[in-house]
Amino acid sequence: MSPLHFSFYSAFMFSSLGLAFHRTHLISALLCLESMMLSLFIPLSIWSVENQTPSFTLVPILMLAFSACEASTGLAMLVASTRTHGSDHLHNLNLLQC
Repeated sequence: MSPLHFSFYSAFMFSSLGLAFHRTHLISALLCLESMMLSLFIPLSIWSVENQTPSFTLVPILMLAFSACEASTGLAMLVASTRTHGSDHLHNLNLLQC
């Protein structure tokens, strides 16, 4: 495994571990999801440049667009939950409460 591939795999694993273990605030979960998307975006764009295939150059741009939509939706949820519950702690967001 090359050092470049190792860095991409480790970035994805660290962000998924951060999502699994540090779930106190909604903003930290959103940052971990965003870092997972960016760690997937960089190897996907480098792969299409290395193979010199013009058909796969659209895939990283679409992934970046979906990542931006995910980030804006997450921030809207953060603002809405902060206004209704008073904080962004994930343990306050219980589905059984009204």
